[in-house]
Amino acid sequence: MFKLKKSIAIFYLVMLFSCLLIGNINFVDIYSLPENFCANYSDIDNVNENSLFGGFVTTSLEKQQTSVSSQKDNDGVIIFKLFGFIPIRKVKVNILPEEDVYIGGVPIGLSLASDGAIVISDTVVSSTDGKVNKNATFKSGDILTSIEGQAIKSLDQVEELLQNSNGRVNVEFIRKNQKKSLNVELIKSTDGKYKLGLWVKDDISGVGTLTYVKQDTHNFAALGHPITDGKAGNIIPIEHGKIYDCSLIGINKGERNNPGELRCVFLQSSEKGEIIKNNKYGIFGHLNNLDNIVDTNLTAKIGGRLGVRPGKAKIVSSISGIREEYDIEIIKANYQAKSDDKSIVFRVTDKRLLELTGGIVQGMSGSPIMQNGKLVGAVTHVFLTDPTKGYGVYSDWMLEQQQPDAARLSAN
Repeated sequence: MFKLKKSIAIFYLVMLFSCLLIGNINFVDIYSLPENFCANYSDIDNVNENSLFGGFVTTSLEKQQTSVSSQKDNDGVIIFKLFGFIPIRKVKVNILPEEDVYIGGVPIGLSLASDGAIVISDTVVSSTDGKVNKNATFKSGDILTSIEGQAIKSLDQVEELLQNSNGRVNVEFIRKNQKKSLNVELIKSTDGKYKLGLWVKDDISGVGTLTYVKQDTHNFAALGHPITDGKAGNIIPIEHGKIYDCSLIGINKGERNNPGELRCVFLQSSEKGEIIKNNKYGIFGHLNNLDNIVDTNLTAKIGGRLGVRPGKAKIVSSISGIREEYDIEIIKANYQAKSDDKSIVFRVTDKRLLELTGGIVQGMSGSPIMQNGKLVGAVTHVFLTDPTKGYGVYSDWMLEQQQPDAARLSAN
């Protein structure tokens, strides 16, 4: 009997080893999935229908729906099983509503008022002691968020706080997306005023692309990556922001080591909505006016990362003057445990788009990525060495930012 059990155990070990050799179990992707993520029912069904994680791996969903004060919590657990009966991993999932959204693809103007003062550069200050001084503490791109414990809301406030000090202040600031605090000795200039020795600003503007708009609330998502201060890469904390109808006046084609750009203009009078949130997934807010930037006839369901596969796909853009779909090939769909705006790697294959832009250019960030009729992602970056290749973020990561329980599923 002992020999028989031993033989059976050896048999199963050989079977498992054989499966690994022929690539029918993709443990790397299974264990790369985050502990919590969003998906819809069709995405989960797609795993089994297309053997997404290998021919010997199946999934089942255990629904955990509770009702509290008429609020339903659509949580569940996806169980990955080997050979249909050996559990190998469990992950929590929040079931997304099977709703249609308006598809974007149109350039929009962006204007943000920062929640703090952004350091542009040093400036020389002639002091009362006859010396010429420069700031030696702060760097270009730092974001000053408070002085003496008071949150900075305007540049006038910065001036007031400095002049009401005794020549030394505590400054809280953001550098490389990390919060820092320092006691700083101010420079007393020849006019008797205290100075930090800095040029600062409290607003930023640019151009991006609208990704989608929810039909019921008109809440939108765009860009797919954060608005930052530039080279320093700090995500701008925002006091408030606006989006505008944008007119495309030209395209600088992308070339090797030159990403190119969309050249657009927008006016303050063309305001369409407000920006509420700026984070690593993009910008989010509410549209007050859909005219010119939303085609209510162009809708699709949002697909999660489980439904994204290497192969043919499309991006939506109106850079030709009309909203069109352009062919791309998804080269890789990563399953990171942590969110990333470089989750999808793709190549532009459409000759029309290559002729217009050379590939992906600045200003196209946020362009919807479609596969199998679903919105699965948004364009985020271009390869500097090859403008025909780009990155994208999964659309379900963007949608999580508009879910009531998004804070539980992701850290911003």
